[in-house]
This record gives sequence, C-alpha cells and structure tokens, in this order.
Amino acid sequence: MINLEPTNKMNQVKGSMNGMAKGILRPIARKYDEQEHEAPKELDMFRSIKIMNRSKKKKEGEEKKADAPSGGGKKLGSNLAMVISIEEMCWGDLGLVLSLPNAGLGNAAIVAVATDEQFERFGSKWASMAITEPGSGSDSGSITATAKLDGNEWVLNGEKIFVTCADRCDIAVIWATVDKKAGKSGIKSFIVEKGTPGFSLDKLEHKLGIRASDTGTYVLQDCRIPKENILGSAEVKQTTEGFKGVMKTFDNTRPLVASMALGVSRAAIEFTKEKIEESGITLDYNANPNNCSSLEKEFYLMEANNEAMRLLTWRAAWMMDNGEFNNTEASMAKAKSGRYGTLICQKCCELLGPLGISCENLTEKWMRDVKICDIFEGTGQVQHLIVARNVLELSSKQLK
Repeated sequence: MINLEPTNKMNQVKGSMNGMAKGILRPIARKYDEQEHEAPKELDMFRSIKIMNRSKKKKEGEEKKADAPSGGGKKLGSNLAMVISIEEMCWGDLGLVLSLPNAGLGNAAIVAVATDEQFERFGSKWASMAITEPGSGSDSGSITATAKLDGNEWVLNGEKIFVTCADRCDIAVIWATVDKKAGKSGIKSFIVEKGTPGFSLDKLEHKLGIRASDTGTYVLQDCRIPKENILGSAEVKQTTEGFKGVMKTFDNTRPLVASMALGVSRAAIEFTKEKIEESGITLDYNANPNNCSSLEKEFYLMEANNEAMRLLTWRAAWMMDNGEFNNTEASMAKAKSGRYGTLICQKCCELLGPLGISCENLTEKWMRDVKICDIFEGTGQVQHLIVARNVLELSSKQLK
C-alpha cells in the first residue's frame, strides 16, 4: 500500500528548500533570464556538495533502515525527498535549478549505471548528458554517433545537440553505438572529460526559456577515451537489455522533470491567487460549483490539475524508492506534468491580463520556462506511447 504522508524529516527538507528558493533563487531569476549564458556566481557555493548520492549495497543479513512513516510500511526515501526538493527549488527558478553544480542529467546516469570504481572517480563531478543528434530526437535508439574500440581506448565520432549544462559541466555522458547493425543493443554510454582532444563545444543556444541554463552542441572527432570509461558492459547482445539498462536512467529522472513543472506552475498559481484576492474576489471552496464565476472555475481546475501532477509524481518516486518497476508511472507523471504545467502557466497569464505579460512580474517567464518540461526527457507524445505500450502489453514495433 502506498503511503505518501511526508515524514517530519521530509517536511524539514521541504521547508529548507523553500527558504533557499525564496532567499537565493527567486531574487536573481530575472537577472539571469536577461543575462543569458552568464554563469550564476551565486550558485558556486553548491560546488562542494555532492547532490546526487546512491545507497551502498547492503551485506547479506543486514537490515535496511528506512525513513518510514509512523505505523511501519514501506519507505519514503531519497527519490521522494528529491522530487519534493525540486518542486520547492523550481518554485524559485527552473533555469537556475538546472544550473546547480553536480546536478546534471549525466549525474543521474552515473548514479544509475556506473560501477563502484566509476562512481568513485566521477560521482562528484558535474556531468551533462549528450543524447540528442541533428537526426535523432525522441527516438533515442536511432542515434548515429559511433564508438570503436582501438586497443585500450574508445574512439568517438559524432555530433550532439541541445545538451543541458554543456559549457559549465566537468564531464559529459555521451551516447554512441558500438555496432550499428545491432540496433538498440549496440548503444552504450561513455564518460568523456572536458579538455579531451577531439571533444569540443561547438556553440551555445539562445532559447525561449530556462535562459539561466546553458544549452549547447558537442562535436566529437576521433575523440579518444580510456577503455574503462564505458558505463556498464561493452558486450553487445542480441537483445536490447543493455539499452534498457541505460534507459532506466529516465525512470529516475522523469519524475524529477515532472516535479520541475509542478514547482513552476505552483508559483504561477500562487501569484495568480494573490492578484485575484487583491482585486476583491474571494475564492470560496465551499461554494456550489454551479454558482462560481468562470474565473473561479478556471482557477479551481488549475489547482486540481496541479495536485494531480503532484500525486502522480510522488507515486513514481515512491515506487523507485521501494525497488518497484515504475516505467509506466514515471511516464504518466512526466506526461501529465509537462502538458498541464504548460497549460496552467498559460492560463495564469491569460487570467492576469496585462500583469501576465509584463516583465515587471515573473509570470510570463514561468510560461516560457515551463514549456521545456513537456519536451526534454522525452516529449509528451513519447510518454503517451510508453504508457500505451505498457498498458496494452505491446512492443515498440507493434505500437509506434
């Protein structure tokens, strides 16, 4: 049975993260939106903190200690704590959260797939994740970047676009194929350190939203890395198990993206509510729905969808904490939050009128920022495909 009642410890985490969002992130949100590509120096204080950790394997017979709710039951662990924290921080600013040192998507891949030795070497470094290519977007299995083994080195060639934290990171997790004929089973991920010959940052993008975060293009030209820098096994099997292992990273990170949309849309809702009440309108939650104005109905619907986003996200994180397969639930949370986070922020701008598009407030920025949550980590359309395949028990070949 799922129990999503936060523990005292989680409530403390939520409070401290909200305090950080209010005191650090929200005050500089507009500054780095306007000063795109300038690194937020205010975040340097987080450089020494290892944000993403992983639990060590328990010895046989050793009891697991869990942050369990009163009355026993399954645990409320690090993944749930992380989505709660990210919601609070993104209430402050999404672009700045994406710019936090050592919290890149590549770090999640290292936590999920790396060996103990690799985690020891790279776990404390800021890692970007390079998957998307000019001819390969939502279908991660169609990437064309190559990796060939030459003695004790891998030689990488290819181009990667729309890489988050491309400039500021220390290392990059590069997806490449070791055998094109093997299809998805030939796709592996590799760790490439900044400064490696043949690995270069080609350009930085100018974007609609999340401007505080740097997004760039990598070019790999005969880039040589040590043989041991491959994440997982180099063996190519006639199944897609290796590819599925790499893709499990997304079961971890899609709830995190859902919580990003949750935090931004909650910020928009709270600001809209404040302005509605300042205008003299009282929101009465006990009133008959048939007696509500159109504005009130729109607002209540936004709040309901925001809460639905939260419950789906928390469920997916809870399942991950308890070792349950959450592929369907992670995609449900991502699909719902990415889409409705965008719709909520748009509706808030509409209800606020001139206030909604004025740069004196952050509402229009939230509308621009939140759209990325419906795109990266797999578009909303891809999430619906994943959910449909799992529910209908069909393969990717059977349902495209």
